[in-house]
Amino acid sequence: MHTIMILVGGFLLLALCLLVGRMQGRRPALARAALVFIPLWLIGAAINMAVGVLQAGYSVAEELPIFLAIFAIPTAPAALLWWRFKRS
Repeated sequence: MHTIMILVGGFLLLALCLLVGRMQGRRPALARAALVFIPLWLIGAAINMAVGVLQAGYSVAEELPIFLAIFAIPTAPAALLWWRFKRS
């Protein structure tokens, strides 16, 4: 359940970034917003991994696959949106 909540948070952050880009107007702003999301989400996923290791007591080896999934699932649509919007 925790992983699903974190993924929902990632998609909400992506939506927020795209909303800010949309407020700026043109499609290049949307591409930049999707690109800005990726390092922000990397930091968020790393914080989640650190909490799992430091507070929940999981090892890095146990947390790494979860980190990769949590990072990749929202990042893939962001990368596709960046690719699509940068071409326009």
